[in-house]
Amino acid sequence: MKLTVVLFLSITLLSCQNSPETKGGSKSPFENKAFPEFGIEEAEQLAELPLQCITQEFPNKLGQVLGSEEDLARPKDLRPAFYGCFDWHSAVHSQWSLVKLLKDFPDLKQGDSIRSALSKRLTEDHIQTEINFFKTEHNQNFERTYGWAWLFTLAKELKTWEDPQAEEWLSNLMPLVDLLEEKMKAFLPKLVYPIRVGEHPNTAFALSMTIDYAEVFKKEELKSLIINRSRDFYLTDKNCPLEWEPSGYDFLSPCLEEASLMAKVLPEQEFQTWIKTFMPSLFSKYFNLDVAEVSDRSDGKLVHLDGLNFSRAWNLYELADTYEAFYHLKTTGDQHFTKAYPNLFGDTYEGSHWLGSFAIYALDRRPE
Repeated sequence: MKLTVVLFLSITLLSCQNSPETKGGSKSPFENKAFPEFGIEEAEQLAELPLQCITQEFPNKLGQVLGSEEDLARPKDLRPAFYGCFDWHSAVHSQWSLVKLLKDFPDLKQGDSIRSALSKRLTEDHIQTEINFFKTEHNQNFERTYGWAWLFTLAKELKTWEDPQAEEWLSNLMPLVDLLEEKMKAFLPKLVYPIRVGEHPNTAFALSMTIDYAEVFKKEELKSLIINRSRDFYLTDKNCPLEWEPSGYDFLSPCLEEASLMAKVLPEQEFQTWIKTFMPSLFSKYFNLDVAEVSDRSDGKLVHLDGLNFSRAWNLYELADTYEAFYHLKTTGDQHFTKAYPNLFGDTYEGSHWLGSFAIYALDRRPE
C-alpha cells in the first residue's frame, strides 16, 4: 500500500483528541481537514524527522558490551552506518523511513539530501565495520531481535524499489543482512519460550517483520522456521488479556502483535478458528480499545505509549486488510493513529528520534 492513502478522519475526532497547534509552534498536517490526504507536503514534513535524526550523534545510547578500552570511541566511529538517532535500531528504521518516503514520493524536496545521507552511510566499508562488531566476542547478540527485524525491513524496502542507488545500497547492506539472518536462524530453535513483553524483545513483532522479509527475498528455510516456531509459541494460546494492556512503558501490544503474526503464518480457516479462541472480542462491531495517554513527553520511557498507539494501529490495519470480518478494526486503528500523529511535530528528542518511523509504518498498512 502506498502512503498516498486518504486518511478518512473526522473533524469531530480530531477536535476532541488533538489541538491544532503542536509543541514548538508546528501545526499538525490534519489541521482543519475533514478527510485529510497524506500527500507530498505531509511526507516532506515527516522526512525532516529522520533526516535530522540520522546526523545527530549525541545523545547516544550505544547498548554494547565493552570488551576492552579499545572499544571506547565515538558512536560514528563505532557504528558508521547506523550511529545517529540515539541508538542503533532507531538509526536503522530512520533510514528505512527515508527510503520509504522517497520511494513513494520521488519528488520530495529533500530527495537529494536523502540520497546523499544514505550514500554516505551505506558504504561497503561502513557495513564491514558493522559486521566486524557483530562478530566480536561480547556483542554476538547485539540488538537481538528488534534491531535485526528493522534491518530486514530496510533491506526489503530497498529490494522492492526499482532505483539504481537503491540497488547499490542493498548490495552494500546484504552482507550484514545475511549475517543477522544466520543469527536469527540459529537463535529461534534455541528459544524455548516466546518473549511477550511490550518493548524491544517481543518475539511476535520480530517474527512478523522477518517473515515479510523472507517472503520478498524468497527465503524459504527462514520462512518455514518462522511458521513452525510461531506455531510452537502461540498455537495453544487462549483469551489474551488485552484488558491488561498497556503496561507503563509499552510501545508494542503483546496481544495484537501475536494476532497479526498468526494471521500471516496460519491458513485462513485455521486462523479463524484460532483467533476466536485467542481474541474473540475482535469480531465485535463494537470492539473498543482505549487510546494510550502520555503524561510527560520529555520522559523517554513514558513517550513509548505514543509508539504503542502507532503499533496498535498498524496491527489493527493489517488485520482489517487481511480479513473482511475485521474491517471494522480500521476505525479503532484510526483513533490510535490520529491521537499520536500530531505529537510528532515540535516534539522533544525522546519521541522525535523514532516515532516518525512508527507513523510511516502504520500509514503504509492502512487499508483503503
